[in-house]
Amino acid sequence: RDQLDRYGEVNTIVTKWKHAISQLSEKTTLVLNADDPQIAYLAIAHTKGDNLYFGLQDAQFSTKETDHAADSVSCPKCGARLQFEKLAFSHLGKWKCPKCDLKRPAIKPQAFSLYPLPGLYNKYNTLAAKLVLQQLGFSDNAIDDAFAAFKPAFGRQEIVEYKGKKVQLFLSKNPTSFNQSYATMQEMGAKHLLLILNDRIPDGRDISWIWDVDLPQIQSFEQIIIAGDRAYDMALRVKYEDYKDFQTFENLQQAIDAGVDGLGRDQTLYVLPTYSAMLEVRKILTGKKIL
Repeated sequence: RDQLDRYGEVNTIVTKWKHAISQLSEKTTLVLNADDPQIAYLAIAHTKGDNLYFGLQDAQFSTKETDHAADSVSCPKCGARLQFEKLAFSHLGKWKCPKCDLKRPAIKPQAFSLYPLPGLYNKYNTLAAKLVLQQLGFSDNAIDDAFAAFKPAFGRQEIVEYKGKKVQLFLSKNPTSFNQSYATMQEMGAKHLLLILNDRIPDGRDISWIWDVDLPQIQSFEQIIIAGDRAYDMALRVKYEDYKDFQTFENLQQAIDAGVDGLGRDQTLYVLPTYSAMLEVRKILTGKKIL
Protein backbone atom coordinates (compact mmCIF):
# COMPACT_ATOMS: atom_id res chain seq x y z
CA ARG A 1 0.00 0.00 0.00
CA ASP A 2 3.03 2.29 -0.24
CA GLN A 3 2.61 2.31 -4.04
CA LEU A 4 -1.11 2.98 -4.59
CA ASP A 5 -0.36 6.03 -6.70
CA ARG A 6 1.71 3.95 -9.14
CA TYR A 7 0.37 0.41 -9.07
CA GLY A 8 -3.17 0.64 -7.78
CA GLU A 9 -4.80 -1.61 -5.21
CA VAL A 10 -3.88 -5.25 -4.58
CA ASN A 11 -6.88 -6.45 -6.59
CA THR A 12 -5.72 -4.41 -9.58
CA ILE A 13 -2.39 -6.23 -9.58
CA VAL A 14 -4.08 -9.62 -9.21
CA THR A 15 -6.30 -8.90 -12.22
CA LYS A 16 -3.24 -8.13 -14.35
CA TRP A 17 -1.50 -11.30 -13.14
CA LYS A 18 -4.56 -13.41 -14.03
CA HIS A 19 -4.46 -12.11 -17.57
CA ALA A 20 -0.72 -12.71 -17.91
CA ILE A 21 -0.82 -16.21 -16.43
CA SER A 22 -3.74 -17.26 -18.62
CA GLN A 23 -1.48 -16.77 -21.67
CA LEU A 24 1.17 -19.22 -20.43
CA SER A 25 1.86 -22.63 -21.95
CA GLU A 26 0.73 -25.83 -20.22
CA LYS A 27 4.43 -26.62 -19.84
CA THR A 28 4.84 -23.68 -17.46
CA THR A 29 5.32 -24.46 -13.78
CA LEU A 30 4.33 -21.80 -11.28
CA VAL A 31 5.84 -21.70 -7.78
CA LEU A 32 3.30 -20.09 -5.48
CA ASN A 33 2.75 -19.19 -1.85
CA ALA A 34 -0.06 -21.45 -0.64
CA ASP A 35 -0.55 -19.28 2.46
CA ASP A 36 -1.65 -16.26 0.38
CA PRO A 37 -5.25 -16.78 -0.83
CA GLN A 38 -4.97 -14.52 -3.88
CA ILE A 39 -1.63 -16.01 -4.98
CA ALA A 40 -2.76 -19.60 -4.49
CA TYR A 41 -5.96 -19.00 -6.46
CA LEU A 42 -4.01 -17.68 -9.44
CA ALA A 43 -2.96 -21.23 -10.25
CA ILE A 44 -6.10 -22.98 -9.06
CA ALA A 45 -8.35 -21.01 -11.42
CA HIS A 46 -6.17 -19.78 -14.22
CA THR A 47 -3.58 -22.41 -15.19
CA LYS A 48 -3.58 -25.90 -16.65
CA GLY A 49 0.00 -26.96 -15.95
CA ASP A 50 1.58 -28.56 -12.89
CA ASN A 51 2.14 -26.05 -10.11
CA LEU A 52 4.13 -26.14 -6.89
CA TYR A 53 3.22 -24.60 -3.55
CA PHE A 54 5.32 -23.57 -0.59
CA GLY A 55 4.12 -22.45 2.84
CA LEU A 56 4.82 -22.61 6.55
CA GLN A 57 4.39 -25.69 8.69
CA ASP A 58 1.66 -25.54 11.36
CA ALA A 59 4.17 -25.01 14.17
CA GLN A 60 5.61 -21.94 12.44
CA PHE A 61 2.37 -19.95 12.41
CA SER A 62 2.34 -17.32 15.14
CA THR A 63 -1.22 -16.05 15.68
CA LYS A 64 -4.92 -16.51 14.97
CA GLU A 65 -5.73 -12.81 14.54
CA THR A 66 -5.49 -10.87 11.27
CA ASP A 67 -3.77 -7.52 11.67
CA HIS A 68 -4.43 -4.07 10.25
CA ALA A 69 -2.12 -4.76 7.32
CA ALA A 70 -4.14 -7.70 5.99
CA ASP A 71 -4.96 -7.12 2.31
CA SER A 72 -6.74 -10.34 1.28
CA VAL A 73 -9.41 -11.47 3.73
CA SER A 74 -12.14 -12.30 1.18
CA CYS A 75 -12.43 -15.49 -0.85
CA PRO A 76 -10.93 -14.90 -4.32
CA LYS A 77 -13.52 -17.28 -5.80
CA CYS A 78 -16.87 -16.28 -4.26
CA GLY A 79 -16.14 -13.17 -2.19
CA ALA A 80 -17.15 -14.56 1.21
CA ARG A 81 -15.02 -13.69 4.22
CA LEU A 82 -12.25 -16.24 4.67
CA GLN A 83 -11.65 -18.20 7.85
CA PHE A 84 -8.07 -18.39 9.11
CA GLU A 85 -7.23 -21.30 11.37
CA LYS A 86 -3.69 -19.99 11.90
CA LEU A 87 -1.70 -17.01 10.63
CA ALA A 88 1.89 -16.05 10.05
CA PHE A 89 1.22 -12.33 9.55
CA SER A 90 -1.03 -10.05 7.51
CA HIS A 91 -3.26 -12.42 5.46
CA LEU A 92 -0.75 -15.27 5.15
CA GLY A 93 -1.88 -18.42 6.88
CA LYS A 94 -3.90 -21.61 6.90
CA TRP A 95 -7.14 -20.44 5.29
CA LYS A 96 -10.41 -21.73 3.88
CA CYS A 97 -13.70 -20.38 2.59
CA PRO A 98 -16.80 -21.45 4.58
CA LYS A 99 -19.08 -20.82 1.59
CA CYS A 100 -17.49 -22.43 -1.48
CA ASP A 101 -14.98 -24.73 0.27
CA LEU A 102 -11.95 -23.21 -1.47
CA LYS A 103 -8.98 -23.80 0.82
CA ARG A 104 -5.24 -23.52 1.14
CA PRO A 105 -3.53 -25.99 -1.23
CA ALA A 106 -1.47 -28.80 0.19
CA ILE A 107 2.25 -28.08 0.48
CA LYS A 108 5.28 -30.31 0.37
CA PRO A 109 6.94 -30.34 3.82
CA GLN A 110 10.50 -29.03 3.62
CA ALA A 111 13.17 -29.55 6.25
CA PHE A 112 15.76 -26.83 6.81
CA SER A 113 19.01 -27.03 8.69
CA LEU A 114 19.16 -23.22 8.67
CA TYR A 115 17.43 -20.08 7.51
CA PRO A 116 19.89 -17.51 6.11
CA LEU A 117 18.13 -14.49 7.68
CA PRO A 118 16.03 -13.93 10.81
CA GLY A 119 12.37 -13.04 10.61
CA LEU A 120 9.23 -14.98 9.79
CA TYR A 121 8.93 -13.27 6.40
CA ASN A 122 12.37 -14.56 5.43
CA LYS A 123 11.20 -18.11 6.04
CA TYR A 124 8.88 -17.57 3.07
CA ASN A 125 11.77 -16.27 0.97
CA THR A 126 13.84 -19.33 1.90
CA LEU A 127 11.02 -21.77 1.13
CA ALA A 128 10.41 -20.15 -2.26
CA ALA A 129 14.11 -20.09 -3.15
CA LYS A 130 14.66 -23.73 -2.21
CA LEU A 131 11.67 -24.97 -4.17
CA VAL A 132 12.75 -23.06 -7.29
CA LEU A 133 16.34 -24.29 -6.99
CA GLN A 134 15.19 -27.88 -6.58
CA GLN A 135 13.15 -27.60 -9.78
CA LEU A 136 16.23 -26.28 -11.56
CA GLY A 137 18.15 -29.41 -10.58
CA PHE A 138 20.30 -28.24 -7.67
CA SER A 139 20.96 -30.78 -4.92
CA ASP A 140 19.86 -30.15 -1.34
CA ASN A 141 23.51 -30.07 -0.25
CA ALA A 142 24.34 -27.40 -2.82
CA ILE A 143 21.33 -25.34 -1.75
CA ASP A 144 22.23 -25.61 1.95
CA ASP A 145 25.81 -24.56 1.20
CA ALA A 146 24.55 -21.52 -0.69
CA PHE A 147 22.21 -20.57 2.15
CA ALA A 148 25.02 -20.92 4.69
CA ALA A 149 27.22 -18.54 2.70
CA PHE A 150 24.46 -16.01 2.03
CA LYS A 151 25.03 -12.40 3.09
CA PRO A 152 22.23 -9.79 3.09
CA ALA A 153 22.63 -6.78 0.82
CA PHE A 154 21.17 -3.47 -0.27
CA GLY A 155 19.15 -2.58 2.79
CA ARG A 156 17.52 -5.97 3.35
CA GLN A 157 19.03 -6.66 6.79
CA GLU A 158 22.36 -5.44 5.45
CA ILE A 159 24.94 -4.65 8.15
CA VAL A 160 27.30 -1.72 7.58
CA GLU A 161 30.11 -0.63 9.91
CA TYR A 162 30.17 3.11 10.56
CA LYS A 163 32.48 4.87 13.02
CA GLY A 164 33.46 1.48 14.36
CA LYS A 165 29.83 0.57 15.17
CA LYS A 166 27.30 -1.69 13.46
CA VAL A 167 24.30 -0.25 11.63
CA GLN A 168 21.70 -2.71 10.29
CA LEU A 169 19.18 -1.68 7.64
CA PHE A 170 15.65 -3.10 7.39
CA LEU A 171 13.90 -1.64 4.33
CA SER A 172 10.34 -0.92 5.54
CA LYS A 173 7.97 0.76 3.12
CA ASN A 174 4.45 -0.45 3.83
CA PRO A 175 2.51 -1.74 6.86
CA THR A 176 3.40 -5.41 6.45
CA SER A 177 7.10 -4.91 5.78
CA PHE A 178 7.34 -2.40 8.63
CA ASN A 179 5.56 -4.72 11.08
CA GLN A 180 7.76 -7.67 10.17
CA SER A 181 10.98 -5.65 10.31
CA TYR A 182 9.96 -4.23 13.68
CA ALA A 183 9.08 -7.67 15.09
CA THR A 184 12.33 -9.18 13.80
CA MET A 185 14.42 -6.42 15.37
CA GLN A 186 12.73 -6.93 18.70
CA GLU A 187 13.44 -10.66 18.50
CA MET A 188 17.09 -9.70 17.96
CA GLY A 189 17.10 -7.58 21.12
CA ALA A 190 17.19 -4.15 19.47
CA LYS A 191 17.54 -1.18 21.82
CA HIS A 192 18.48 1.64 19.42
CA LEU A 193 16.10 2.49 16.57
CA LEU A 194 16.24 5.01 13.73
CA LEU A 195 13.00 5.53 11.77
CA ILE A 196 13.25 7.38 8.44
CA LEU A 197 10.11 8.30 6.51
CA ASN A 198 10.27 9.85 3.03
CA ASP A 199 7.42 10.47 0.58
CA ARG A 200 9.26 10.71 -2.72
CA ILE A 201 8.17 9.01 -5.94
CA PRO A 202 10.01 5.70 -5.19
CA ASP A 203 8.37 5.63 -1.74
CA GLY A 204 4.83 6.58 -2.71
CA ARG A 205 3.53 10.05 -1.90
CA ASP A 206 0.76 8.86 0.44
CA ILE A 207 2.21 8.11 3.89
CA SER A 208 -1.11 7.39 5.62
CA TRP A 209 0.01 3.75 5.86
CA ILE A 210 2.08 4.57 8.96
CA TRP A 211 -1.17 4.56 10.95
CA ASP A 212 -1.70 0.91 10.02
CA VAL A 213 1.64 -0.21 11.49
CA ASP A 214 1.89 -1.81 14.93
CA LEU A 215 4.46 -0.71 17.53
CA PRO A 216 4.15 -3.18 20.41
CA GLN A 217 6.55 -2.96 23.34
CA ILE A 218 7.98 0.30 22.03
CA GLN A 219 8.98 1.27 25.57
CA SER A 220 11.70 -1.41 25.43
CA PHE A 221 13.85 0.83 23.22
CA GLU A 222 16.51 2.87 24.98
CA GLN A 223 16.77 5.30 22.08
CA ILE A 224 14.45 6.21 19.20
CA ILE A 225 15.53 8.71 16.56
CA ILE A 226 13.28 9.94 13.74
CA ALA A 227 14.33 11.57 10.46
CA GLY A 228 13.31 11.93 6.82
CA ASP A 229 11.23 14.28 4.68
CA ARG A 230 8.16 13.39 6.76
CA ALA A 231 9.95 13.10 10.08
CA TYR A 232 7.27 15.02 11.97
CA ASP A 233 4.51 12.75 10.68
CA MET A 234 6.42 9.74 12.00
CA ALA A 235 7.15 11.59 15.24
CA LEU A 236 3.42 12.12 15.73
CA ARG A 237 2.82 8.41 15.10
CA VAL A 238 5.39 7.49 17.77
CA LYS A 239 4.00 10.09 20.17
CA TYR A 240 0.65 8.32 20.03
CA GLU A 241 2.40 5.27 21.50
CA ASP A 242 3.22 7.42 24.54
CA TYR A 243 6.97 7.22 23.90
CA LYS A 244 8.19 10.61 25.05
CA ASP A 245 11.98 10.69 24.77
CA PHE A 246 12.52 10.28 21.02
CA GLN A 247 14.66 12.72 19.03
CA THR A 248 13.64 14.22 15.68
CA PHE A 249 16.14 15.44 13.08
CA GLU A 250 15.60 17.23 9.78
CA ASN A 251 19.20 16.39 8.79
CA LEU A 252 19.78 12.69 8.10
CA GLN A 253 23.52 12.81 8.68
CA GLN A 254 22.95 14.28 12.14
CA ALA A 255 20.32 11.65 12.89
CA ILE A 256 22.65 8.78 11.99
CA ASP A 257 25.52 10.30 13.98
CA ALA A 258 23.28 10.76 17.02
CA GLY A 259 22.14 7.16 16.78
CA VAL A 260 25.63 5.74 16.46
CA ASP A 261 27.04 7.99 19.18
CA GLY A 262 24.36 6.71 21.54
CA LEU A 263 25.39 3.07 21.13
CA GLY A 264 27.05 1.17 23.90
CA ARG A 265 29.70 -1.48 23.42
CA ASP A 266 28.61 -4.29 21.07
CA GLN A 267 25.28 -2.58 20.40
CA THR A 268 23.73 -2.09 16.94
CA LEU A 269 21.76 0.80 15.48
CA TYR A 270 18.71 -0.64 13.73
CA VAL A 271 17.35 1.48 10.88
CA LEU A 272 13.85 1.24 9.37
CA PRO A 273 13.89 3.42 6.23
CA THR A 274 11.58 3.80 3.26
CA TYR A 275 13.18 3.11 -0.12
CA SER A 276 14.65 6.51 -1.00
CA ALA A 277 15.69 6.91 2.63
CA MET A 278 17.52 3.59 2.47
CA LEU A 279 19.52 4.86 -0.50
CA GLU A 280 20.42 8.02 1.39
CA VAL A 281 21.48 6.09 4.47
CA ARG A 282 23.68 3.75 2.44
CA LYS A 283 25.33 6.71 0.75
CA ILE A 284 26.19 8.23 4.13
CA LEU A 285 27.36 4.94 5.63
CA THR A 286 29.37 3.64 2.66
CA GLY A 287 30.18 6.80 0.73
CA LYS A 288 28.61 5.23 -2.36
CA LYS A 289 25.29 5.91 -4.05
CA ILE A 290 24.37 2.31 -4.95
CA LEU A 291 26.72 -0.60 -4.21
